Amino acid sequence: MTDVDYIFKILIIGDSSVGKSNLLLRFSDNIFHDTFLPTIGVDFKIRNVTVGDKSIKLNIWDTAGQERFKTITAAYYKGAHGIILVFDITDRDTFNNINSWLGEIRKHAGPNVVRLLVGNKCDLDSDRKVSQKEAKEFAESQGMTYIETSAKARINVDEAFMTLTKQVYEALPDNERRQETGGSNLRTERKQPSGGCCN
Repeated sequence: MTDVDYIFKILIIGDSSVGKSNLLLRFSDNIFHDTFLPTIGVDFKIRNVTVGDKSIKLNIWDTAGQERFKTITAAYYKGAHGIILVFDITDRDTFNNINSWLGEIRKHAGPNVVRLLVGNKCDLDSDRKVSQKEAKEFAESQGMTYIETSAKARINVDEAFMTLTKQVYEALPDNERRQETGGSNLRTERKQPSGGCCN
């Protein structure tokens, strides 16, 4: 097993059927499923990435979007370094519900967790119900970056995960960013980076 400098816990949340599992599978294994199979509880993938000269292991948890699983998934917020909130650009309700998901983060996650807003299914632009401008302005008002992705067409999937990973890394205190952690799992207080769009 190769040593890593950091281990980050990443959570993916959002309504059911917005494409959370496909985003994770595309990022971790370059797989896409046309048929919708709802996640039962949580799913888990690992991928090692590099930021600068640092090797980072991402432990990524894909949570079920259905209301009945919220009590199960609430425990997975604890210790998360970064959270990706996903909505479907062709379904306004999934965007409107982001406020509810932000409430879950405030309730269950640490105060300094880094958040990223993702509008998925951007390959279906002709069916768009949420404009890029509206989503970006909302994200910035909440101190988040906004990125549009398509798991199906593999648009910006790696960029979304890498943007969040870099923001988590950059939010680490300077003394922790300089030291070699020897694979220890960091659970430190981090400042929230300011928002901005990386599209």
